[in-house]
Amino acid sequence: MHLTLSDGTRIDYEDHGDGPLALYAHGALLSREVEDQWGLLDWQAVKDLPGRRFVRYDARSHGASGDGRPLAEDHTWERFAADLVEVLGQLGDGHPVAGLGASLGAASLLWAAVEDPSRFDRLVLVIPPPAWEARAEKGGAYRELAELVRTQGADAFVSQIGTGPVPPSLADHPFPSKTVGAHPGRLPAVFEGLALSNLPPRERIAELRLPTLVLALADDPGHPLSTAEELAGLIPGAELHVATDSAGIGAWAQLIARFLAA
Repeated sequence: MHLTLSDGTRIDYEDHGDGPLALYAHGALLSREVEDQWGLLDWQAVKDLPGRRFVRYDARSHGASGDGRPLAEDHTWERFAADLVEVLGQLGDGHPVAGLGASLGAASLLWAAVEDPSRFDRLVLVIPPPAWEARAEKGGAYRELAELVRTQGADAFVSQIGTGPVPPSLADHPFPSKTVGAHPGRLPAVFEGLALSNLPPRERIAELRLPTLVLALADDPGHPLSTAEELAGLIPGAELHVATDSAGIGAWAQLIARFLAA
């Protein structure tokens, strides 16, 4: 299935079940297909929920969706958040929805939620990315990757994936994925957009009054536990679960399903 955003970008999505909508947004450089290969999240428990509609989509310049322009501003967290809002506008029925997102998807949700909390009835934030003061270092690394792809091609980036140590919690998963879900021709723009991005200010996040589930890894430097802990502390009543091994990660699907059913 697909829809078209106001700027002409095609967004490919899958739609399961009927009832109140739960919308999921994936992480940067990934896609629905790549995430399924990775196996971090098993969505069957969510798809099987009675009386719940579940939608996953590929972000612009990722997976089966169309390209944004080859510009950084088309690939910032705030731009992805605006896309998410448009997807909700076309697929939702006007009622608040459950927003789910991993990494980039979690950041997109937070930007959409602080701009208009009434869009959502709850949030699920999976492996939130580095944020605030910690973001500056990531920005420099992303700009270096953009230059690497421009000068040496996308294969040069792919060959670098997995050169570092694998966190013990991910040892039983095909991590990191050797398949990149972002379109090769848009990788420089995606990296530059990520370099420009950050989470909303802490004080805006602290104003949210939405039931929130935060799922984090204890040992993934790319998605530091400190960000998840701070988000859980900022949002009143937020529930934090930290996985230390594959069994903990395997429990996430049921945690999400129970949270959506509550």
